Amino acid sequence: MLPVNPAEPASSPRRTPERRARLAGVLRRRQPDLTLVLANIHDPHNVSAIYRSCDAFGVARVHLYYTGTPFPALGEKSSASARKWVESVRHADSESLLRALRAGNMQIAATGFSETSAPLRHWNFTRPTAVMLGNEHRGVDRELRTLADGELHIPMYGMVQSFNVSVAAAIILAEAVRQREEAGMYAAPRMDEATLEAELQAWLRK
Repeated sequence: MLPVNPAEPASSPRRTPERRARLAGVLRRRQPDLTLVLANIHDPHNVSAIYRSCDAFGVARVHLYYTGTPFPALGEKSSASARKWVESVRHADSESLLRALRAGNMQIAATGFSETSAPLRHWNFTRPTAVMLGNEHRGVDRELRTLADGELHIPMYGMVQSFNVSVAAAIILAEAVRQREEAGMYAAPRMDEATLEAELQAWLRK
């Protein structure tokens, strides 16, 4: 039985069985070991679009690394529907970011086009994985690239040299989902029942 909030009427839509079932279903497909690092991405439309892709593909949280650029102000209309369902973890320095990712035993891929960069599908996304996405103009900063286990790129066959960062995020996540679906990683919850229930209670209050 859900705990009763005396300030919330019994008829509140937050407490309906239908809403609980909907939220529980989404949580059971969340992937706690797949994440993105947003590094100094300044355009609010790009950031909002990345949050929407994360929610749609089951990413539980994103890591925010903003040192030379302030985190953009996101409009309520464009971001509220997705951002509140994706946890944001802020980091003041690269050491904090690395500790958090390594604590989850994650392989770290930075987007880039160096000679050693591997095509997207060469990466095994069934492993715990963090993908670093950099600034719209300069890409992933060198200080972060040195922390990564390698670089990935999306093969392109036209005249343009790169995708918009939010488009790139969606393409990368789509490939990760393809691999994980084939491995059955969306078929059963990735969190234990106690964690799922705690997350559900938090979501029901949103």
